[in-house]
Amino acid sequence: MSKTIILIGGSYGIGAAIASRLKENHNVIIASRSNDNIPEGVTHHTFDVLKDDISELDLPETIDGLVYCPGSINLKPFKMMSPETFNEDMELNFNSLVRVIHGLLPKLKNSEQASLVFFSTVAVKIGMPFHTSVAAAKGAIEGFAKALAAEYAPNFRVNVIAPSLTDTSLASKLLNSDAKKEKMAERHPLKKVGTTEDIAAMATFLLSDESKWITGQVFGVDGGLSTLNTN
Repeated sequence: MSKTIILIGGSYGIGAAIASRLKENHNVIIASRSNDNIPEGVTHHTFDVLKDDISELDLPETIDGLVYCPGSINLKPFKMMSPETFNEDMELNFNSLVRVIHGLLPKLKNSEQASLVFFSTVAVKIGMPFHTSVAAAKGAIEGFAKALAAEYAPNFRVNVIAPSLTDTSLASKLLNSDAKKEKMAERHPLKKVGTTEDIAAMATFLLSDESKWITGQVFGVDGGLSTLNTN
């Protein structure tokens, strides 16, 4: 069954990979600042999550799927991060997500059962140095998602994907040489860094009817890092 699915900030990386997987069988809409990398057949609306009101966009009256892609990787020692840095990460990762859902709520309610997919990080489950700000912001998403899933069941399904390091432009500074990629791959039991397709495959599944009995879950798509010790 064809669905209407909106991706917030889906122009690059994981979002673009999800759009490419869905566009053949679904009405896919991307709302993002840039339209440089929009897959053919996908509708684009210019939208900045930090400034714009999603309810002002000309969107279909029914939305069956929502994927919120904006995020940050702000890795520094805690003593080098000001409270303003924490506020900025929370604004992009969490507060803007809340505003988007508020703005789309009537259209999501029109769906027979809307599926919402958010992104966290492996660093919420396992403490990692230099991750205080991003782990705090993504941890808020995990708690929010479970509460939202409970409140809106059975009308909405809400799930979270918690990746480990994935080879995207956002992580380019961490993976900008073969030596760095090899070092990062070795940290994971599956001895590889994640790809956009690894994450997009899980997101596509969670948006589909194949996952219709799954809600309120956090899925670690992380090469085994969060649960396995193979050293």
